[in-house]
Amino acid sequence: MSSTPLPVGPTRNYPVVVAGRLDSGLSRWLWLVKWILVVPHVLVLIALWAGFVVFTLVAMVAILFTGRYPRPLFDYNVGVLRWTWRVAYYAYGALGTDRYPPFSLADRDDYPARLQVDFPEHLSRGLALVKWWLLAIPHYLLVGIFLGGGAWVLGADDNSGISLVGVLVLIAAVALLVTGTYPRPVFDLVLGLNRWTLRVAAYAGLMTDRYPPFRLDQGGDDPGSLRFPEHRDAGPARWTGGRTVAVTAGAVGTLVGLLLAVGGAGLLVVDQAARDDAGFVTTGTSTWRTPTAALVSDLDLPVEGPEWLSAPEQLGAVSVTARARGGGAAFVGIGPREQVTAWLGTTAYEKPSDVRDETDLTREGTVVASLDDPTGQSFWAASTAGTGLQRLTWDAVEGDWMVVVANADGRPGVEVAAKAGATLPHLDSWGVAVLATGVMLLGLGALAIGLGVPRHR
Repeated sequence: MSSTPLPVGPTRNYPVVVAGRLDSGLSRWLWLVKWILVVPHVLVLIALWAGFVVFTLVAMVAILFTGRYPRPLFDYNVGVLRWTWRVAYYAYGALGTDRYPPFSLADRDDYPARLQVDFPEHLSRGLALVKWWLLAIPHYLLVGIFLGGGAWVLGADDNSGISLVGVLVLIAAVALLVTGTYPRPVFDLVLGLNRWTLRVAAYAGLMTDRYPPFRLDQGGDDPGSLRFPEHRDAGPARWTGGRTVAVTAGAVGTLVGLLLAVGGAGLLVVDQAARDDAGFVTTGTSTWRTPTAALVSDLDLPVEGPEWLSAPEQLGAVSVTARARGGGAAFVGIGPREQVTAWLGTTAYEKPSDVRDETDLTREGTVVASLDDPTGQSFWAASTAGTGLQRLTWDAVEGDWMVVVANADGRPGVEVAAKAGATLPHLDSWGVAVLATGVMLLGLGALAIGLGVPRHR
């Protein structure tokens, strides 16, 4: 389908063209339910953006070696940006139209939101390595404020931030509801902020070496657009529905396969290189201090997760290693939760909430007092006590358990260096299975991409 040029300005000064036409007669109420109506597009865009990421990485490699962005990949990624802009324009990125966005990567001159990027004949090899992260940082800070998630820039305590575009669109929505009219100055500002954001997205996606201007070009017409380039229809129109589905599915499969392959290789490395002399895969050693009588941790078996992964036999033998600081005697024991809780009674103890944070402790119990003879209790499934390094080992059994680390004489004031571990006897099998699945998905994804990507004419 041929496209008519976008509304023009005096000169063309940036290769990313973003335009929107504010429709008249917008519904007062439809915006209240657009969040439901765009769900199909959101699901498709999740997959399309996975393809965008994969193709951008492939394009980076191609640019490094050839100085050129492969045209079919360029057309696909521009199509993803175009699709995203149409959905945002319809929904809560602008609310500029009530016309439902088309499911297409191609430019549509009959739709009121349009985007085009000039195809670059040559790109800098060096800039491909730094522009998407280092050079774009100033723009990322500003875009974070435009779209939300940038509150930390202003010193806020959380990272959620307030979306400037969202606030403006909300103002427009309320105005629509009350007056039936979209305030034109608000629309012009919203389009300017979206235009800035999409220029940054194209730059970060390696589609141009031209640095995005720090300029708020407001209004629906892109002031930097003289016309679309003559080759505008050479690429996106050839992305048929079947090719788009095949390539997107292949890109998602490739991305998932890559993650699985890396994860499987990591499991194999852990299995071969991260075990101690006794064959346990352990956490790092942490120093724990509490003025109470014990450090206590719950151990529920099976743990949360798939049964094949969380069953006690998958965990194998469990170890807890502790050494009392200052030369004292340490006690380590594991027992049924109900009996351990009854033994602890009202005596104060602390639970580590995060094994990586030695200061993250939760106090339970009410009285800071000595425990009743830790070594003399009969309910322990496994226990050890003494000076120097103490290592408890226990074959995991299904049930609700508690691990206790205390002074051997039960007095309050525990300070130990401790770590936990498990044998994970099937870790090598998990690694091989995950790695093989990842490699298979990589192969199938690459095949789907190869068959789906159209040849450049």
